[in-house]
Amino acid sequence: MSSRTQLTLADDLLTLLRTTTTEPRHDEQLEALTVAVAADLPVLLWGEPGIGKTAALTQLAASLDLPLTTVIASVHEPSDFAGLPIVGEDPETRGVPMAPPQWAVELVRAGRGLLFLDELSTATPAVQAALLRVVLERRVGALRLPKGVRIVAAANPRASAADGWELSPPLANRFVHLHWVHDRDVVVRGLGGVWPEAELPRLEPEQLPDAVALARRAVCGFLTARPKLIHRLPTTETRRGGAWPSPRSWEAALTLLAFGTAASVSRDVLSLLVRGAVGDGPGLELLAHLERMDLPDPETLLADPPAAELPERGDQRQATLEAVVAAVEAWPERERWEAGWAVLVRALETGAPDLLVAPASALAALRRDDWEVPEAMERLAGVVGIALRAEESVAGARR
Repeated sequence: MSSRTQLTLADDLLTLLRTTTTEPRHDEQLEALTVAVAADLPVLLWGEPGIGKTAALTQLAASLDLPLTTVIASVHEPSDFAGLPIVGEDPETRGVPMAPPQWAVELVRAGRGLLFLDELSTATPAVQAALLRVVLERRVGALRLPKGVRIVAAANPRASAADGWELSPPLANRFVHLHWVHDRDVVVRGLGGVWPEAELPRLEPEQLPDAVALARRAVCGFLTARPKLIHRLPTTETRRGGAWPSPRSWEAALTLLAFGTAASVSRDVLSLLVRGAVGDGPGLELLAHLERMDLPDPETLLADPPAAELPERGDQRQATLEAVVAAVEAWPERERWEAGWAVLVRALETGAPDLLVAPASALAALRRDDWEVPEAMERLAGVVGIALRAEESVAGARR
């Protein structure tokens, strides 16, 4: 058998090895990636070398039927992204246009695609600076990338990157940062020829206005209460190269919140997206604020305590009762104070008494000297006292 025949058979074998299929499979990090891609936000996948970031992007492009254009950022010069000056016939009147690279021209011709900027953490600061316009303004030289082009990048942590650099804060703040980790079952199934199927989020037309309204209300309400988080540049170089809060990244978080709500993603997926935009701390605070938005209005509870419907989950019930006490404290009147005790009685009738210790103590501290002790307060005194003594007993046993 000739050498040419052997090479042909070798190619056939390689084709069989590279032929894979996909299957529907719950994968939170892949779902977060597809939501961010649908939202047309630049995504940066962080992960150790060989973790499967490139393979995931290849599968994503194939599943979404998008042509994949891979650009290794570390082997390019700044001019490859900013464009090379081309002198024409009359530069004094026509100027000097910046000629884009071939890969950008092909993306514009296609009108759609997935631009994969690989090895971003090994790109020099000069190249990172040139990438700013590509990522934010979607401009490469004199060309503007069409709306059908999505941008995803990948990077290794500096400690495991070859001649790695920290990402510059301006470039890092333009990305949604997702930390990519391998899943044992996904790897085993993938090596067996079956990878998870990447699907764009299913958006329902009637849910879009409500999703936008919720996202705007959540982010604006949170930043009104926490104005210091509108812009907080991290103090360390490493953290500046990740997700951190700024007006730009809050806009991204708002967009992701709207898309995640419209697509009814899980809280875990929403957490990956929001924290990937503004950082872990601010992102978790926003999610906690979002949960509190679903709690009953304390003024509604105070207006009709016997009909109060309180959350069943313990942490939500605790937050609701604390909100009722805060509402009374903000507008302290005898009738409202007594209504607060009536709400606590309603909580006693429908839930565990141990959740009443803190709000009952706080509400009792709001009493004015000329306010008589209501019957509801007397009814709660015994139960709250027993719960309080039980807590003290447990705390003493732990010492």
